[in-house]
Amino acid sequence: MAKFGDADVERLMQDASIVRNRAKILAAIKNAQAIAALDTPLDELLWSFAPASHVRPRTMADVPAITDESKAMAKELKKRGFVFLGPTTCYALMQATGMVDDHVAGCFRAV
Repeated sequence: MAKFGDADVERLMQDASIVRNRAKILAAIKNAQAIAALDTPLDELLWSFAPASHVRPRTMADVPAITDESKAMAKELKKRGFVFLGPTTCYALMQATGMVDDHVAGCFRAV
């Protein structure tokens, strides 16, 4: 994907099986290029922003949308050429990958 060009973008814009948003397609290509240019493995870079400790939220209202760590991750990724992301997206990544566990107290999934 990092080597996709204009013809690939146009092909993807015609693909009804994906979200056909030019900005998102271009961002995916740009982010693939940024990954290819990294001087460290992507997983190491991302996990370097995992918080040292995390307090389990008591209620859904206590679940943050952003944290200092997600702000730092977004800033570093943008510095390295990533686009179409911010601290909220980075925090969602942290939740989805298990870097933070935001299952509220009492949830059957809470560890």
